[in-house]
Amino acid sequence: MPHPSAVWSNHVSVPGTPVGFTLRTTVPGNPDGVEVMLEQWEAGSAEPPHSHPGDDMTVVVEGRMVIQFFTRQGGALVPDGEPVTLAAGQTGYVAAGRIHDARYVEPCKLVYVHDRAFGFTAE
Repeated sequence: MPHPSAVWSNHVSVPGTPVGFTLRTTVPGNPDGVEVMLEQWEAGSAEPPHSHPGDDMTVVVEGRMVIQFFTRQGGALVPDGEPVTLAAGQTGYVAAGRIHDARYVEPCKLVYVHDRAFGFTAE
């Protein structure tokens, strides 16, 4: 069953490639593309509450990170559920516009895929 994240949309078949293979290319020159980043974070570093304009997918290659989601209530940010811990080999998804932070409890190497050109809005 496909994941509901838009990261997995807009795949196309490529002539001359094996049957069953589709791809989605990176953003430059492709309005339906994705932005892909290889990120490294030091242990103890963190991102403040923020959101992105598109869905994102983070694959943890090495390390361990913690994500906390938030909602806005009366202008204040309020935690939305328990923190989510992702460790090496796990994948996390964040929907477009969803407010979250991230803490890197171990040195992390990540593959980050964003649905369309990347954006960061501090909350």
